[in-house]
Amino acid sequence: MEIPKTYEPTQTEDKWYQSWLLKGFFRSVPDEREPYTIVIPPPNVTGVLHMGHMLNNTIQDVLIRRARMSGKNACWVPGTDHASIATEAKVVAMLKEKGIHKKDLTREDFLKYAWEWKEKYGGIILEQLKKLGASCDWDRTRFTMEDDLSDAVIDVFIDLYKKGQIYRGTRMVNWDPAGLTAVSDEEVIYKEVDSTLYYVKYAVAGTNDFLVIATTRPETILGDTAICVHPDDERYKHLHGKKVIVPIANREIPIITDTYVTMEFGTGALKVTPAHDINDYQLGQQHKLPMIDVLTPEGKMSEAAGFYIGEDRFDVRKKIAKDLDAAGHLLKTEPYKSNVGFSERTNAVIEPRLSLQWFLKMKDISKPALEHVMNDDIRLVPDKFKNTYRHWMENVHDWCISRQLWWGQRIPAWYNETGEFVVAKTETEAIALFEELNASRKAAGEKPVSFTRLSQDEDVLDTWFSSWLWPISVFDGFKDPNNADIKYYYPTNDLVTAPEILFFWVARMIIAGYEYRGEKPFTNVYLTGIVRDKLGRKMSKSLGNSPDPLDLIAKYGADGVRVGMLLSSPAGNDLPFDESLCEQGRNFANKIWNAFRLINGWQQNAATMPADERDYTAAINWFQSKLDAEITNINDLYAKYRISEALMATYKLIWDDFCSWYLELVKPALGCSMKREVLEATISSFETLLKLLHPFMPFITEEIWHSLKERNENDFIIVASWPKVINANTQILSDFDAAAELVSQIRNLRKTKNIPMREALPVTYLKGSFAGHEQFHSLVIKLCNLSELKEVLAKPTGQNSIVIREHEYFIDAGNMINKDEERIRIKSELDYTVSFLDSVMKKLSNERFMANAKNDIVAMEQKKKSDAEARIKLLQEQLVALSN
Repeated sequence: MEIPKTYEPTQTEDKWYQSWLLKGFFRSVPDEREPYTIVIPPPNVTGVLHMGHMLNNTIQDVLIRRARMSGKNACWVPGTDHASIATEAKVVAMLKEKGIHKKDLTREDFLKYAWEWKEKYGGIILEQLKKLGASCDWDRTRFTMEDDLSDAVIDVFIDLYKKGQIYRGTRMVNWDPAGLTAVSDEEVIYKEVDSTLYYVKYAVAGTNDFLVIATTRPETILGDTAICVHPDDERYKHLHGKKVIVPIANREIPIITDTYVTMEFGTGALKVTPAHDINDYQLGQQHKLPMIDVLTPEGKMSEAAGFYIGEDRFDVRKKIAKDLDAAGHLLKTEPYKSNVGFSERTNAVIEPRLSLQWFLKMKDISKPALEHVMNDDIRLVPDKFKNTYRHWMENVHDWCISRQLWWGQRIPAWYNETGEFVVAKTETEAIALFEELNASRKAAGEKPVSFTRLSQDEDVLDTWFSSWLWPISVFDGFKDPNNADIKYYYPTNDLVTAPEILFFWVARMIIAGYEYRGEKPFTNVYLTGIVRDKLGRKMSKSLGNSPDPLDLIAKYGADGVRVGMLLSSPAGNDLPFDESLCEQGRNFANKIWNAFRLINGWQQNAATMPADERDYTAAINWFQSKLDAEITNINDLYAKYRISEALMATYKLIWDDFCSWYLELVKPALGCSMKREVLEATISSFETLLKLLHPFMPFITEEIWHSLKERNENDFIIVASWPKVINANTQILSDFDAAAELVSQIRNLRKTKNIPMREALPVTYLKGSFAGHEQFHSLVIKLCNLSELKEVLAKPTGQNSIVIREHEYFIDAGNMINKDEERIRIKSELDYTVSFLDSVMKKLSNERFMANAKNDIVAMEQKKKSDAEARIKLLQEQLVALSN
């Protein structure tokens, strides 16, 4: 079979992915092995693959593939999130295109359309992940609204309600006028926007005096129910107990005093609008102020506003400013920067709104989640996020868990005709609870309640209220708390996710884990960075700066894109993505492919050419030790979750050490084949490299694995054993480094002196001064085309010299070297080294440095001094020799 000159990913990726599926390599069931488990952060069922998914899922796949090769029972559970707000918006938009409006449908009819939409489009992103090479156990795919997972959500709600942790009450919530639902604090994204500060005059009733307040929201003036000043503010003491007249509305409202007001801010007088600001609401409660809700749920002016009824809030802001000015109430305006909250899902400006909602008390239930992250039972990677996590958990607010939507788990509360309610899973159970309630009332001599007609709460639960149970519910841990899967796979090992949902999701999963399993849901949380473009902007479709991941895969291959994503993405740091990174990944794949073609050629030649009988033992032993040292290093990087660095270490091991050095060292002489033992050692080393590379580049490694030699039907690299360290010989590594430096310097000398490679050079060194790489003697001669490499008794004169580790080598280039140019080169290097020595001496003569520096730092500086002094001595001697 003829091997293509370049690697063709389109011909291999689907082939091997299907083979892995057919062989069941992704499948996991409990057995005697140590489990290694990851649950996927479930992407929205509305979603399609974007660059953030690419990064996140590549990291997960790297971890799961390495665990599988390490002999663990690797289980990666995939699934999707029902995404209440996003999905409902998609379905509403789809219906609108058909001329159907949600308000004209019953709940049941709308949900029928929603489920049809989900079945048609909901699995797209999971299919796209397969193109990336994601080795999930697809038989375990879950969906947060499937029956068992929905049952778990309802059961948890009922349980927490019975424990007194869930309550219903009217509170100021974050209201999304586009989504027509409440959202939690964590779903509000604050942005700095250019605003206008309006200075408005309020006439003091019965006088010619007026008060000035400053506001960025003049449309809410119609909901003002007081003006508040600080009790110690001398400017306003004469107005205590008086009233002012609300502009436009012409209502009288009281002037109240409260230390909440900051005298130095603005005018020191604050308009109080209890229905439209959380702080104003608290002031209103304290001072028993009435509340006037001037906005409808859609963000339009309400009947209660009395003016501009039915008009959009932002249109009214402009209109009322003109009307205030015309009436003489607008003193002035100023440009102003303000932080405005936007809905994470719809990007609508959030309105603080009084609303009857369901809440989960967070103060006590969240304590274990804080404790176990702070004591590192659960490790955040990188740990810089611990302080952010602690701040949020120590200041956590009750979680608003109800949403005014139809798509989601419906709240299991049942109301009678008078609004009294019970919490129960079914209407039958609700009736039984009302009967119990009436029995207790009858026993107490109280009037029974009527429940001839029950209605279930119209709201659904926050999507996060289902996904916070994910690590338990995917293993049916609520359906059967002692089933084999939950006992074997829980707690899971690693979670890979974005810092943006550290509180939305991660913290809440930890809370649920300790509440319902009494232990952590995972041990490590790897927090990825944000994928940004070359200008530092977050990649997004709206900005048009995000490439289609599938287009990248088609262009560079899945392996190339995976490498490109990971080349510069350390944990917790943003990834400055450039398509050239994927090109670098593709080039790396071709480098590996070329190494395979070279080795394959040597295999073919073995039967037809005489063997190269030279001794390559040193090269083989060196590379085995290099492999051992790097396997140890790579294992350590994995343990520290420095995945990008593990890739780079693997990359350099293959590109630099194997391709650039080892293959050159063992390349047989022209017209010869490779000795059998050398070929076997080379193939064995190459197989080890392929194993190290497989988690990062699964497709090309599987292709080469099967092309290198005949394999039995289950001999796949995906389930091959992770390389084990034999014994890294540090001495041979050090000796080779010296030999490699000698080779590089001789090659550099040829290049700078324009000495062609075909000209053999004699190289000598003083007896007893050899740098300790005798075993690589013949390999240096081969790589540098030397006529000899031998020791001499006396230093030769008039020859070029190079220094390796304080040992001097002499190259007799005869007339091939221009002495004047060489003298200039040596003098330049001498000047640099003298300057370097001077800087080291200044440091060593600094008493403060010597007193405070650690011993190893001082020792390092002293070694720099001795090395520089030895180098200066040799360079001076070289200058003298050139003068003779």
